[in-house]
Amino acid sequence: MANLKEIRSRITSVGSTMQITSAMKMVSAAKLKKAQDAITAMRPYADKLTELLQNLSATLDDDTGSKFSEQREVNKVLVVAITSNRGLAGAFNSNIIKGSKRIASDQYAGKQVDYLTIGKKGNDILKKTETVITNNNEVFDDLTFDNVSEIAEMLMQKFADGEYDKIVLVYNKFKNAATQIVMNEQFLPILPPEVDEAEAQKATPNYIFEPNKEDIVEELIPKSLKTQLFKAIRDSVASEHGARMTAMHKATDNAKDLRDDLTLQYNKARQASITNEILEIVGGAEALAG
Repeated sequence: MANLKEIRSRITSVGSTMQITSAMKMVSAAKLKKAQDAITAMRPYADKLTELLQNLSATLDDDTGSKFSEQREVNKVLVVAITSNRGLAGAFNSNIIKGSKRIASDQYAGKQVDYLTIGKKGNDILKKTETVITNNNEVFDDLTFDNVSEIAEMLMQKFADGEYDKIVLVYNKFKNAATQIVMNEQFLPILPPEVDEAEAQKATPNYIFEPNKEDIVEELIPKSLKTQLFKAIRDSVASEHGARMTAMHKATDNAKDLRDDLTLQYNKARQASITNEILEIVGGAEALAG
């Protein structure tokens, strides 16, 4: 059994750790509210813009379609892995790394799969075994639509130039503070709208577009793609704070349980030490009396 000094030192260390995890939990909880409000407000706009663009693109002829909706034979794939710059968030980052690698091994085995990382944690792990063309962890220092737009424009240019035949986003979608869903979302080429047979049999409304449909699509596509990437990063930020808050809450509870166990062990050891001292004193007194 450890002596009293060692147990007391461990109790102090666990108490300090518990203070840190509790503080981190409160900080993440405060940041989560703002991030959750931001993604909740943005989702309806982003989803409606994507739906509008898909429906409009579907009405265009193949000859007049956008270069961003061109379906090619997939030989080169770019996976955009969105993680965080900081750890201590449970399985938040590891789930994205595993999901990104699973795409290469399961869906595109034998194809060229490169990675573009957004977040320091994903870059640190993926660059050891995979091809990472660039890392963009500085976007979290100033998360604005303009900064994200630069990354989206780079992705659009790489697809338009034929460097990659498909670009996929892998990120954590925020559901609630305790639940994050790993998303595997196609970024380029633009997916056609999902229409069931009943809808397909209905007559297509004859709208008048001003200016023409081609100009509208060419104007909407870059904006829609930038919004899609911005939404994914916003989702990831909210998920990160939720995951860290949950992880720190569990860590605080575990530290409290460990501190209580150590305190009980310390009290038992202290009581045993006191009992031994009393026995020694009594034994010595009897020896002197005898």
